[in-house]
Amino acid sequence: MTAERVNPPELSPPTGFSHAVVATGTRLVFLAGQTALDAGGEVTGDTLPAQFERALANLLSALRAAGGTPADLARVTVYATDVAAYRTHAVELGRTWRELAGRDYPAMAVVEVVRLWDERALVELDGFAVLP
Repeated sequence: MTAERVNPPELSPPTGFSHAVVATGTRLVFLAGQTALDAGGEVTGDTLPAQFERALANLLSALRAAGGTPADLARVTVYATDVAAYRTHAVELGRTWRELAGRDYPAMAVVEVVRLWDERALVELDGFAVLP
């Protein structure tokens, strides 16, 4: 995939995301929402940072199984049950993102939700990627 990250100067500087991503490739991969489920279907981690790390790892595992890499991500949506807590942990979550996915940020949004499918889940990530 070729990806052009577009961050116009008239918008506030992005931190941990890109305002737009122009992606060119031949295959689209739509990634289902991933929470901090382990292989047995149990939510792991009691904190938002711990759950975010597992949810992101799960999303990237699905992407890799489809033949992609983190750099192929064009869009990710984060669903959090507490956006204030997400903002409080933003530095740590950003560090986790960079360790697992690198610095090629997709277009992103964080959305607060009342709850997720699994009641213990604090965060869920979904998205799509464009593969070469």
